[in-house]
Parts: sequence; structure tokens; C-alpha cells
Amino acid sequence: MFDYILGIPAHPLIIHFAIVFIVLLVGGSAVYALVPPLRRRIGWAVALLAVAGPLGAFAATQSGNALRKMLVAQNYPPQIMSQVDTHLHYGDNTEYFSIGLGVAALLLVLVSTAIGRRPSAEGSSRKGSLIATIGLALVVLVLAGFTGYYVFKTGDTGAHIVWGSFKQP
Repeated sequence: MFDYILGIPAHPLIIHFAIVFIVLLVGGSAVYALVPPLRRRIGWAVALLAVAGPLGAFAATQSGNALRKMLVAQNYPPQIMSQVDTHLHYGDNTEYFSIGLGVAALLLVLVSTAIGRRPSAEGSSRKGSLIATIGLALVVLVLAGFTGYYVFKTGDTGAHIVWGSFKQP
């Protein structure tokens, strides 16, 4: 399933889906966490990205593992396979952090939406929810930072594998 698309390796095609949705998840969830007045307008988008980003990361890692198996079968040299393994390591971390970010972002959307719907007379319950929202917002920001770092490192190492020997004219 993750091997080929229309006769070419699936990984170069799938990674674009992953990159776009993970980067949008990182940016959208950070804005959602930092700018409460925008939450009502962008909550639905953050919730969708919280699902699409990790799904894209999963598809990218699965297709990357399939591509690695193809490279091994074609006896690629150890120095290239070492680079591929480094790239896969970063890709795995991107997947894990994007899943964590997706879960945290969804929780933040759910908790902050619930707070907005509660009557303001609930006192301590509302205060507890506000503290939970602030805590989740901080978790989202930390996870967004790690996810952004790993998506960059994954893309950078992948680009160097493909284009590292490319000479400019």
C-alpha cells in the first residue's frame, strides 16, 4: 500500500501531504494556544489538522520504511543507508511528536470550547477549567516546538540524501 503510486515510490509523493499538514498543525495549534480571541474562528481547523497531521506523518513513515526496504534490496551503499537511517530516525520522532501534538491540540480545543459554553456563575469549576486550559496551552506550545524541529530535521536530512551531491552551475 505504501510502496508505489503510479509506478514510482510512494514516499516522495506522500511526504508533501505530511509536511503541509504537520506544519499547518504546528502553526495553527500555536496560534490557538497563544491567541484566545481567535479560538472560536480557528478551532475547527485546528481539530481537523490535529487528525490530518499525524495521519500524514504515519503515511510518510510507512512509505519511508517501504522505500528503505527497496533500497536495501537494491544494495545501496552503507554510507547512503546510514543517511537513510538518520532520516528515518527523525521521521519516527516527527510522527511521535505530531501524534502528541494532535492529541494535546484536540484536548485544548475541547476544554476551551467547554469553558466558553459554561455559564460564568460556576466559580471554582470555571477556575479549574481555566487552569487546565492554560496547562494544555503550554503543553501544546512545547509539543509544537518539538514537532516543528523534527519535521525540519526530517526534511533537511531527506533533502541532503537526494540533493546533497547536486552541484550548482
